[in-house]
Amino acid sequence: MIRRIRSDMLDSYDEELEMELDDHNQDELADGLSPELSAQQRQDRRTYFRELFRMQGELVKLQDWVVATGHKVVVIFEGRDAAGKGGAIKRITQRLNPRVCRVAALPAPNDRERTQWYFQRYVSHLPAAGEIVLFDRSWYNRAGVERVMGFCNDEQLEEFFRTVPEFEKMLVRSGIQVIKYWFSISDEEQHTRFLGRIHDPLKQWKLSPMDLQSRVRWEAYTHAKEAMLERTHIPEAPWWVVQAVDKKKARLNCIHHLLSQMPYEEIPHPPVELPERVRNKDYERHPVPADMYVPEIY
Repeated sequence: MIRRIRSDMLDSYDEELEMELDDHNQDELADGLSPELSAQQRQDRRTYFRELFRMQGELVKLQDWVVATGHKVVVIFEGRDAAGKGGAIKRITQRLNPRVCRVAALPAPNDRERTQWYFQRYVSHLPAAGEIVLFDRSWYNRAGVERVMGFCNDEQLEEFFRTVPEFEKMLVRSGIQVIKYWFSISDEEQHTRFLGRIHDPLKQWKLSPMDLQSRVRWEAYTHAKEAMLERTHIPEAPWWVVQAVDKKKARLNCIHHLLSQMPYEEIPHPPVELPERVRNKDYERHPVPADMYVPEIY
C-alpha cells in the first residue's frame, strides 16, 4: 500500500516534468526522476512520455483545424472522485491556447442559480465557432452527486433524464459536437488515491467532505452511474468509458480517442519571419528606481 501511495504521489509531480520535455531530452528526464525504477518501469515511463508528447503535437494540429473550420466542441469529463479526470484535462490543455481550448469547472450553484432552469448556468460556457470547451464535471452532476447526496428530489431527477437527451440533441443540431467520457476506477484504487491525498500536503486541498462521503456511498454512486449511462447514452452524444485505474494509460487512451473523433488535418501556416527592431536616435531609456525591483532572493 505504501508503495502504491508513493507511486501515486510521484505521478502527480509528472506534470512539471512533462512541461520540460522536448524531442532531445525526454528519455533522459524520464529516467532521471526515479533511478530506482526497474528496467521495464523505465521503459514504460519513456513510452508514456514519448506518446504523450507526440499526441500533444497532434492536439495542436487539432486546435488549428478547429479554429480554421469554425468547429465547436464540448468534451464532458465525468467519473468518481479521484478518477483522474483533472489529470487528463491538464494533459490535453498543457500546450494549447487557452483562448481556443478552455476548461469549465463550475462550483456548486448559488441561491439564484438554484432557481434557474437547470441547464441555464452551463449554456453560457458553451463554445462559439473555433472553440473547444472541456467540462470538468457538467450538467451530469444532477445524475450523480446531487442524486446521491439528496440535493435534488425524484421529480427533478426524472425531469433531468427526460430533458438531457433533448438538450444534447439540440446542441448537436446547432453544430456543437458533444463528446462524453466516464473515467472508471475500482473501489480499491479510489481508496488508495484518497490515502495518497491525505498524506500529501500538496494534494490535501483536493479532499472535501463530499469526497469523503463518496467512499461511504460507493454503492449508491454505482447505481447512479449505471442509471445515468443507460438513460443518457444516445447516438448523437454517446458515452465513452475510459479504464482509469492506470492514470498514464487512461490519459493516453483518452487523448488518442479524442483525436479520432474529429476529421482534423494539418493547417498550413506561412513561415514566420522576425522583423528587425526599429531604432530611433531620439529614444532614451529611463532607469527604473531600485526600490521597484523584486528582491533577488534566489
